[in-house]
Order: sequence, then structure tokens, then C-alpha cells
Amino acid sequence: MTDHQHDHEHDADAPDYFEATGWEERYAGEEKIWSGEPNPQLVAEVTPLTPGTALDVGCGEGGDVIWLAQHGWQVTGADFSANGLARAARHAEEAGVADNTDWWQVDAREFDAGGRQWDLVTTHFLHPPAGGMVEVVSRLVDAVAPGGHLLVVGHAPTDDHGHQLTGPQHEAMFRARDLLPALPENFEVFVVQQRPRVVTRDGVRMEIEDSTLLARRVGL
Repeated sequence: MTDHQHDHEHDADAPDYFEATGWEERYAGEEKIWSGEPNPQLVAEVTPLTPGTALDVGCGEGGDVIWLAQHGWQVTGADFSANGLARAARHAEEAGVADNTDWWQVDAREFDAGGRQWDLVTTHFLHPPAGGMVEVVSRLVDAVAPGGHLLVVGHAPTDDHGHQLTGPQHEAMFRARDLLPALPENFEVFVVQQRPRVVTRDGVRMEIEDSTLLARRVGL
């Protein structure tokens, strides 16, 4: 599973990166892993919404959590890496939004809201193995408050040059439409798109696709 991947190579082919132990090791050093900038689909879809409570699952170093908090949201950042959450909390403190954030160590594959609900539930570039994102989304929907929104963004199952991937990488990625079976009938779908985006990797500009799903809970 991954955090914000908009300017980094995708690491889904490394088996330990599907597990907390791999991310604990990766976050153990001093080097900053991600850009710290909010993911573009988050900015595009959440900017028009009225701020309330938000849950960011797979928050990593906290870039999206900080952006949400800076824009008036009370945010819970969730991740399965304790080291990642420690980094995120430190970054929130440095950004002056610690009072608007809290942190929750949880594996998205075992996510249980326990009756808690948020006005916005979001996850970006979370890629559990073996097509597990449908199951994750089926868990996340319970955390969305009535009238609240669910925003899921991930990598499409293509490599950086548009070729189809096979094996673990392909199975971990998804298209937006793949997630629709996880939504109950009381969710209204607003966006189910493959959105092209230009990134620079190793000095080369290339186009990738963000699988983007936005839905709103319209009933209890």
C-alpha cells in the first residue's frame, strides 16, 4: 500500500510494501519520502465542499491531512505505519495545524469505523494486494456520515508509459469503475473517471491516469 505517489515511482512490486513492516522501515530514516503537496484530485473535488470532519486513510506523511486542516477541516489521519504517523504528526505541528488533526494507526484491510462517521472519507494511492481495494472501499463506506462524501483515488493498471502491467502491480491497481460494486445503494455517484495527469519522473515528463471515484451518502 502506498501514500501520495504523484511524483515518485510506484513500489507495488516490492512485496514488503504491501505490509506495515516495509513502510515502518521506509519511514524510519530521515529522508522525506513524499512531496508534502496535496494530491490534485483532493484539491479539485474537496475545495467546493463545506469543511467539516474528515478521515484520510493511508495518510503517510500527512500531506493531504495538512491541506485539509489548513482549509478548515477537522482531520483524522489513518495509516498502518507508526513511523509514518509520527512523521505526519510532526509535519502537522510544523504547519501549525496540530490542533485540527488526530492520528489513528489502522490497517485499511481491517478497517472498522466502530460507529464513527466523518463528513469526508478519502484515500489516495492506497493499493492493497490482489485487487483488495474493493474490499477496503466496502469497509470505508460505513465511516461516511449521511450527506457526507467518499473520495477514492488510485493508479490505473498501466505502467508509466501506458503499457498494461501484469502480476502483483496490475492486481494492486484499479480503475474507478472497478470500485462501484463496493458502494451501497444509498450512495450517489458524482465522479467515476480516469483522469490524465502529467508528472515528471527521472527528468522525463509523462502522462499517467488517476482513477477517481467521488460519491455522496444520501441515506442512513
